[in-house]
Amino acid sequence: FVDFNVIFLLVSMMIIVNITRRCGVFKWIAIELLKMTKGKPLMVLITLAFLTAVLSAFLDNVTTVILIMPITFVVAKQLDINPVPLLITEIFASNIGGTPTLIGDPPNIIIGSAAGFSFMDFIKELTVICLIIMAAVVAFLYLCFRKQLVTTEEKMASIQQIDNSKTITDYPLLKRSMLVLGLVILGFLTHDITHIATCIIAFIGASILLLFENPEETFKEVEWNTIFFFIGLFIIIGGFEAAGGIKLMADWLLKVTAGSQQIASYVILWASGILSGIIDNIPYTATMAPMIHEIELEKGREFVLPMWWCLSLGACLGGNLTIIGAAANVIVSENSAKHGHVIKFLEFMKYGVIVVF
Repeated sequence: FVDFNVIFLLVSMMIIVNITRRCGVFKWIAIELLKMTKGKPLMVLITLAFLTAVLSAFLDNVTTVILIMPITFVVAKQLDINPVPLLITEIFASNIGGTPTLIGDPPNIIIGSAAGFSFMDFIKELTVICLIIMAAVVAFLYLCFRKQLVTTEEKMASIQQIDNSKTITDYPLLKRSMLVLGLVILGFLTHDITHIATCIIAFIGASILLLFENPEETFKEVEWNTIFFFIGLFIIIGGFEAAGGIKLMADWLLKVTAGSQQIASYVILWASGILSGIIDNIPYTATMAPMIHEIELEKGREFVLPMWWCLSLGACLGGNLTIIGAAANVIVSENSAKHGHVIKFLEFMKYGVIVVF
């Protein structure tokens, strides 16, 4: 019952990102982009939002926010503004940005493996809708936070004085990791031509980078809690499926929706969007994927295609509803509290409900 395509893809991407991060390239990109804003707080908000979204498409959301947060605190301190609006924006952007790619958000890895979707399937199907959502959300947050994000001309000028020359600490590692990361993403993009499994492509990339590193140290940085959480989850859901529970759920959905493809798709979209804000979107997706697969066995591939995309959009975007809706939200909240800026549950939800709907 364990889907090893998901497990090996996750482990391999964690290894690649952790090794690449060591050279400082992600921090260098972020600082260069922020210097281009000339320290204007609202431009900083927009830049951080789109940078977070783009990085989340190719790295997992947790890694993205871990990379962006330290820069956010530095910029907020230099501009003497409250970092909370920027952090809330980054949470929303990470969940939206992770939606249109196979590797951007764990629910998509589960869906891609269960439905047999390629990296390009996700990009073709979800990029346009996610760009529209991203533009709408950033415009909404711009209106919400414009009065809080005010600073002086002197402090804006200080952003351009940040020394970025020593951010990249290891140039040979930079060249290696960028080459491998680029080839891995190219491998994902050409999956429809090569038909090499995404987990194999990522596994080869991780193996090449490990040749130049200390494997023992690198394996310590892999989030094994997450990996074994997935393994345990697959076993539990597998047991539920073997006992006939998933078939009961599938039959119930078809009965309630009177066998209508459109109604069933909307039920999955809205249920996923709301429930993913209350319970973690990973176990939710792991339960729903076999149910849709069960419907596929009964009704055929064409009938369930919209349901897979509704599940992806609902589960990934629903994580913005509450501060506990996704792992990235919790990490940002905890780090913000450590820096003396508490993001209150209801304060976040006030924006989260509007953003999700």
